[in-house]
Amino acid sequence: MTSVLPADLVPGIESEARKVAALRQTRLLLAAPIAVALIATLITALMSGPADPTGQPATGAATIGLYLGLIAVFVVAALLGIAATGGEYRHDSMALTVLFAPDRDHLVTAKYVAVAAYAFALALAAELVSVLVLLAAARGKFEFGWRLVEVLGAGLFVAVCWAVIGAGVGLLLRTVSGAVWLVLGWAFALEPLIWVVADGFGASGFASLLPVSATVAGVSAGSFEDAAVFAPTPAALVVLALWAGAVGLAGWWDLRNRDL
Repeated sequence: MTSVLPADLVPGIESEARKVAALRQTRLLLAAPIAVALIATLITALMSGPADPTGQPATGAATIGLYLGLIAVFVVAALLGIAATGGEYRHDSMALTVLFAPDRDHLVTAKYVAVAAYAFALALAAELVSVLVLLAAARGKFEFGWRLVEVLGAGLFVAVCWAVIGAGVGLLLRTVSGAVWLVLGWAFALEPLIWVVADGFGASGFASLLPVSATVAGVSAGSFEDAAVFAPTPAALVVLALWAGAVGLAGWWDLRNRDL
């Protein structure tokens, strides 16, 4: 780590990483997506039929469990980010944290890097579990080709982006409950409603610029090419990265300029 990151940043990252791993509820939260990936992939692998080149998703019905596991990963990644930042305000510990880490730029960077690393590792573990289950229980029902590799790679990237988005929202709202309601409400209710309204008004291109739309398009490997609310995969990943960068920068600015 010391050869890649500035030496004065390493202690902060290690401290933030220990904070994440220290809580029992956080460890249980980290285990949840892996369990979802295992169970969901096993069920869809056993229940699905032979691979259909014209079916949905493009990687085969047997891989639906993989996508469900990735959804769980993205949700947990955002929650980890919220807990790492909003949790400081919930427990009134941000002032103490800043006292021991007075450089707020380094503090924010350490938090973002720590939650991003956990999100990456969590996505990797969930994907590995799903792939092993597919290889064991879904032979002939899916193709281990470029499209599946694309899904796996995009899943790692998207998990990191949502961890940063969650951390940025936590810094901006300075509360855990409000940030959780905002992120989950947006992801599962408000943005899908915007898709429907935008499509009805012929403004599907606008919907493709939203973060959840970019997430779906980014990990779907072209499964929804005919849906105007989803951008092509490479563009969708760029859109999501811009959202993560914008929210992350906004959270950094808030901590740097507002009183604690």
